[in-house]
Amino acid sequence: MLPIRDNQISRTAPVVTYTLIALNCLLYLWDRQWHLAGPNVVFGDLSMRPKEVVEALQAGAPDRSALVTLFTSMFLHANALHILGNMLYLLTFGIGVEGALGAPRFALYYLAWGFVAAAAHIFVDPGSQAAVVGASGAIGGVLGGYFLLFPANKIEIIVPFVPFPLVASAWVLLGLWFLWQIFLPQEGVANWAHAGGFMAGMATVLIMGGREAVLRGKQPELTDDFA
Repeated sequence: MLPIRDNQISRTAPVVTYTLIALNCLLYLWDRQWHLAGPNVVFGDLSMRPKEVVEALQAGAPDRSALVTLFTSMFLHANALHILGNMLYLLTFGIGVEGALGAPRFALYYLAWGFVAAAAHIFVDPGSQAAVVGASGAIGGVLGGYFLLFPANKIEIIVPFVPFPLVASAWVLLGLWFLWQIFLPQEGVANWAHAGGFMAGMATVLIMGGREAVLRGKQPELTDDFA
């Protein structure tokens, strides 16, 4: 299922969210030499491989360049469907979280959530040589923050084989998303990176004092055109 929008009205321009979406899309096309489909040919060596990162962290490692991939990998995607899903989630949930945290902090936290997500994946499977790419871990942090900040918001979603959009409460949708990562892991998907990012996003809100502290003076305004 894919989210389309939430029922929260943004009063500030979500500059960071839009910039992240534009950057990810630009790099995706650049990576494929401006074709929508096809293999990644430009930035293939910037994907993250857990075993290489672990080796780079060892004392006396001759090459530590693999550490850079902890960040570069979160701006690369495997295919068009991969980036479409990630960007829809970022667009739907990033705007509200950016408005709550403020643009500068949101940008820094986004990178931090991506880093924690990658670390979680490495911790679970440190010997893996499989390339890991995608913004899903960082976006997991966005979802975790949204889960605590705006649990009662309504989310419009598209579900396969259902001819019309459905509406669900944010806490239900995001709670199910998190449980899916834990109990129904998919082959070839970095589910623990998703879960690690989600928990990092929740931890950020809690460290900042919780929902009331973060939203003090900026309570969300909701539209009334949702069921």
